[in-house]
This record gives sequence, structure tokens and C-alpha cells, in this order.
Amino acid sequence: MHSGHLLLEEPIRMASILEPSRPHFFPAMTKIIGTLGPKSRSVEEISGCLKAGMSVARFDFSWGDAEYHQQTLDNMRDAVKQTKKLCAVMLDTVGPELQVVNKSERSITLVEDGLVTLTPHKDQEASNELLPINFEGLAKAVTKGDTIFVGQYLFTGSETTSVWLEVSEVNGKDVVCLIKNSATLAGSLFTLHVSQVHIALPTLLDKDKEVIRTWGVQNKIDFLSLSYTRHAEDVRRAREYISKLGDLSQTHILAKIENVEGLNHFDEILKEADGIILSRGNLGIDLPPEKVFLFQKAALYKCNMAGKPAIITRVVDSMTDNLRPTRAEATDVANAVLDGTDAILLGAETLRGLYPIDTVRTVGRICFEAEKVFNQDLYFKKTVKYVGEPMTHLESIASSAVRAAIKVKASVIICFTSSGRAARLIAKYRPTMPVISVVIPRLKSNQLKWSFTGAFEARQSLIVRGLFPILADPRHPADSTNSGSSESVLKVALDYGKAAGVIKSHDRVVVCQKVGDSAVVKIIELED
Repeated sequence: MHSGHLLLEEPIRMASILEPSRPHFFPAMTKIIGTLGPKSRSVEEISGCLKAGMSVARFDFSWGDAEYHQQTLDNMRDAVKQTKKLCAVMLDTVGPELQVVNKSERSITLVEDGLVTLTPHKDQEASNELLPINFEGLAKAVTKGDTIFVGQYLFTGSETTSVWLEVSEVNGKDVVCLIKNSATLAGSLFTLHVSQVHIALPTLLDKDKEVIRTWGVQNKIDFLSLSYTRHAEDVRRAREYISKLGDLSQTHILAKIENVEGLNHFDEILKEADGIILSRGNLGIDLPPEKVFLFQKAALYKCNMAGKPAIITRVVDSMTDNLRPTRAEATDVANAVLDGTDAILLGAETLRGLYPIDTVRTVGRICFEAEKVFNQDLYFKKTVKYVGEPMTHLESIASSAVRAAIKVKASVIICFTSSGRAARLIAKYRPTMPVISVVIPRLKSNQLKWSFTGAFEARQSLIVRGLFPILADPRHPADSTNSGSSESVLKVALDYGKAAGVIKSHDRVVVCQKVGDSAVVKIIELED
């Protein structure tokens, strides 16, 4: 994969740009998260998405009930068996999301310079003069002149189906607003976003807790996407809650930054969370347009240096209805990769888009091309400088493995790991070649039964850029006490790499493993 590595600073033959991208087992080092829904819930569609490069399936509980999502997840598991491709499960909470309730589902046309009233009385009929909402405290939260955004922009990006409102007056529990642009609202639910105003609702609602306690526990979710994370305390409370739910104590929490409040507390949130999702739909409303790119670059840098996964949303909205992205969208995906994102999260594009499989494939191809011009040398130096000296033992081993792999032009790095931490540290330095993470299962007991760890750790690698996990056979632990079993596990990893087409005869491979109490980096050259 690294053989075609270029730098944007180097001259590129224009003719080479026209050469078709070669198909590859690893469509890209950057991971793709697909939101499963009406257009992507059959075994056939999910299988197509997995083959196209999707590695994490997102289940958005802001719509649909647990039974509906369970049917989709069962189909996903069948697709995983058919395709023999791992896929992690992400549960996305609702959080303090404000919504307009339109029970009749009739289209509502709002005309510029007119007035419309937002009311907490949900039993009333939605009309062009009255919009019922699901929040009692809006009148206390806003003041005259505040901006409110209503519509499906957060899902479609179309200005014709969204409206900007300006608070004109507060009348008891009702909020009277001036309509700033003409639009037609269609459907049963519209998201309502109040720009830069604190909403006095908990980040983890009671209905979120119920879904996690039932559906989440039943399905042993790998990731919890914590919507509207505003403070580090939000993450701590969520972790405290799931830590009491058996296997979910291993679930990784991804803090979803959606507004200025979360932005202001970003550093402390990053310390507590296992990863960050930059929800650019909401952020794009809360921030001035000219500041969005700046936050993206700063946030990705902080995540990269912390060695925690960073995920970008809202990249190819137009592919919800179209087979090709716009020029701006294609460039946006590439720039996110160059900025250092670990994964791209697709929402409406796969949830209810017309071309879910094509969308995953297209985004993967753009990521693949962008990775070829990613300046790894500069990134490596920047990361080493940021970490400083003295490095921890594990950090030193990880950076050395990447440096050695680049110097000897290794085709892959193979890392033996139990917790996944060593492999994630290697991936932190963004090697130009894939990192095959061989997860070694460990035996554990809860005083009632014995079980093996490893499945969680393997699936949780599926969100990290450049990491490709395989689960080792627990009957053959790879440790220093048994060189034969260690070699057998290495052979499995090499066979996996050969089958994937990333390892060939006479290639060099860098192996990182534990020997006794020490971690060792070794270079092997393959024979015929």
C-alpha cells in the first residue's frame, strides 16, 4: 500500500491522476461508519456495504424502536457471517435533542417575514402558524434576537426543507418567532436547534438509559455515541452507568461534540472519552461558517496527539439522492483524511439514501487516494515532538515499530495485543502500511463462569485508522513461554495478509510482540 505513497508537495504527473484506482482488499486505511435504516437494513444491502468498506454499523435511536433496530442488527450479523468481515456496533443516543412534532405529517409552508409560534403543547396540530415542540423550557432558555433553526437540514442539507427563525417575543411558555426564509417542512419530525443557547436537559435521558440497559446489554454494543456531550462530567456519568451493566463495562464511549458548549470544554471531554465524533451538522449551525474548518483541524490535531479516534460527520449529503458527490464534498472527504480523521460517519446517505453501497464505495475510494498523499514523515515528526521525552516504554516501542517499518519498506506491521492498546499506539503514528492487530484472547471469570476476552477489543479496532484486527485462537496463546504457539499465531497473521493481497514473497514485515516482561520489535523477510 505504501509503494504508491506520494506527497502533495512533490510534482505529480497529471496523466497519473487519470489512472484508475486499483481495487484492493483494504479499500482505505480510514474507516467508514454506516448508519443502518430503511434503505440499508436487508442482509443483501448490509453485505454490499461491508464489501464496499463499512466497518462499523451505527444504530440511531432518535427514530425507530428497539424491535426495528433489533431486526436490522440480526440482518447485520447474518451479513457478517456471509461476507466473513468483522463489523462493530455503535448505539447512538438521542440526548437533549429538540424536535418539532407534526403528528398529521402534512407539509407545512412557512413564508419569509411571517410569524410562527413554538409551543410545548404537543397535543396541538402543527401548522404554518404553530409548531408544537418536545421541550417545556424553551421560553426560559431564549431571549429576543436568538436564532433558532428548524427542519431537515441536519439530515438533507437542503435549504428548501429548513427554516431560520429569530425570536421576536416570549409569551408565557410559547416563543413567537420571525421567519427569516421561506421553506416547506415535510414529515413527522423536524430537528430544532437553538444557536449557542444552553438547553437544561440531561445528556443521557431516561429513555436513553432504558435503551442502553435493554437493547445495548442484549447486543453487547462496542461503542456508545453520547449525543450532545457538553462537559467531561457527561462522559463520567455515562461511564458510571454502563460500568454496572455487565459486559458493557468494556464499551467505548465516543463523545459527540455538537455545539459551542461542547467546543468550550473540548480538552477535558477528550481526556475522559475514548474517542470524539465531530457532529458537523449541528456545529455548522452553532459556529459561523468560516470557523467550522478551523475547529475541525484543531479538534483532529488534539485527538491525533492523544491517540484517540476522531470521527467526522456530514461529508456527502448530496449522495442521499445522487449517485455522485459534489466536487466540494469529494474535496471535503479528502481534506478530512489529510487533517487526520480516523473515520467518516455516514448518516442519511446510508440510512435512507438511494445509493448506500455506492456511497460507502465512493467515500472509501476518495479516502484511499487522499491517504497516498498524506505527509506521514511530517506527521511522525510532529507526533514524536508532541509526546516529548522521556517516552513511556509502550510509546517508545510503538514509534520504533513504525519508524522501522518505514525504513525497511515493510508491507505490513503485525502487532500481538490483548487489550488493543499497543496496536492503537502504533496506529497513532499513522504508518503508511496496514497494521494487522492480532488480538490474543485472555481467560477471565466472574466467579460464576469462565469466558474469553478479545472480541470487544478486536471490534473496537475497527474505528481506528490503519488497524485491521484478527482474533487469535485462544488455544494457542502467543507468549514467550511457547515459541511454537507464537510462531503458529504469526503464521495465521501472515496468511491473512497474503490472502488480503498486502503481503507477497520476499516482503519485509515488522512484528511487535511481548516476550516475557519486555516488548520486542523484529523485522522478518519472507521466503517464497
